[in-house]
Amino acid sequence: MIGLETIGSALEMAVFMIFAIATVFFAVFVVTAKDIVRAGLALIMCMFGIAVLYILLNAQFLGIIQILVYIGAIGVLILFAVMLTKHEIGGEPGED
Repeated sequence: MIGLETIGSALEMAVFMIFAIATVFFAVFVVTAKDIVRAGLALIMCMFGIAVLYILLNAQFLGIIQILVYIGAIGVLILFAVMLTKHEIGGEPGED
């Protein structure tokens, strides 16, 4: 018979693998994204995935600090800086 401990560790490993793959996906998306706002949002999701991985590895303090410092402060700062900068797309028609 399979014990609850074995099922729990298999479930924990499955959750870890899902978040690890998602974190790698968002990290690649940050590098390859053409839109800088989407890259910033993907960076926040990547940092959130790293925080979940820390928590799953029993490093709860590092996971909470990752959420508070990186997602809460730096991620929001990057998004506001990107959104508040003036970016002109193309030019007026007929201007040379």
